[in-house]
Amino acid sequence: MEFNLDSLVRDNIKKMTAYSSARHEFTGNASIYLDANENSFGSPLPDNFNRYPDPLQMQVKEKLSNIKGVPAQNIFLGNGSDEAIDLLYRIFCDPGRDNSILLPPTYGMYEVCAEMNDVKIKKVNLAKEYQLDIDAIANAIDPLTKLIFICSPNNPTGNSINRADVEIILNNFDGIVVIDEAYINYSKQRSFIAELTEYPNLVVMQTLSKAWGLAGLRLGMAFASQPIIDLMNKVKYPYNINTATQLLALEALDNIDWVNEHISTTVIEREKLRTELLNLSNTETVFPSDANFLLVKMKAARSIYEQLCQKGIIVRDRSKVVLCEDSLRITVGTPEENKQLIEELSKLKST
Repeated sequence: MEFNLDSLVRDNIKKMTAYSSARHEFTGNASIYLDANENSFGSPLPDNFNRYPDPLQMQVKEKLSNIKGVPAQNIFLGNGSDEAIDLLYRIFCDPGRDNSILLPPTYGMYEVCAEMNDVKIKKVNLAKEYQLDIDAIANAIDPLTKLIFICSPNNPTGNSINRADVEIILNNFDGIVVIDEAYINYSKQRSFIAELTEYPNLVVMQTLSKAWGLAGLRLGMAFASQPIIDLMNKVKYPYNINTATQLLALEALDNIDWVNEHISTTVIEREKLRTELLNLSNTETVFPSDANFLLVKMKAARSIYEQLCQKGIIVRDRSKVVLCEDSLRITVGTPEENKQLIEELSKLKST
């Protein structure tokens, strides 16, 4: 398969002129900034918050480059992974014409962003053990299919997608394959970012919201070939990542040992929680998980969900999601939180 990126990009995106500030165009060191109509007298806050943030977040990208082993020019930073999802639709899918393939049950924002951008959706349900149905995906692809979203480890099921099946899609689909690895830190599976040079149609998404514990910062990452990253930077809003987020991300990225310690603790707690859930009379199945949550099939799941809410314990009811009937998605909490959850579940009635 010969991949042709230019043929996938919307004509209006090719023709548009990206917004460019003087800081984009300037190279070198400057001591006086009179280009952006900022307040030259400063602000009530420290750290030069009167200045616009680096539009390309190069300090953060350089630090991520060292951690991930990916060149900075192959990294896009967005306001959560949702911004990257939205940009991919806007770059590659003509509204009302093109389509994307989603693989339910999966992360809901793929569909929401498609609807916002008036992009048609083709749904191919996951097969046995929540793995890809390769033949059904192949049959769903048509000349107007531009994107395929694969979540691995998958949300809400928690399992990793078979790597060989993903490679079949990458090798045989001439559109963009997006692999969402938001939960990859909790999995033994190898990240696909090591394959970027092999697959020019690959986009890998990760986040600082999960293992890094920075959900409040809303900082998502996308890794891809430089031509794809250049397109994403062309279409994004100029200052999409604010100064506070960049500064706090730089500080957090110096604490890899803290992150690794809590990943290990979470994995241990996940297995303990799985065992304890299986011992409950209301539990039917606890599905295997490579994430920081468990999908649990329970008798009268909706009733149990509502009873937990009354106790001030919030889990996610996934009972109405395809292939997740009577199932709750339960995040792995601290040992104390998990203990309280099990204690309350053991008291609850299934009807």
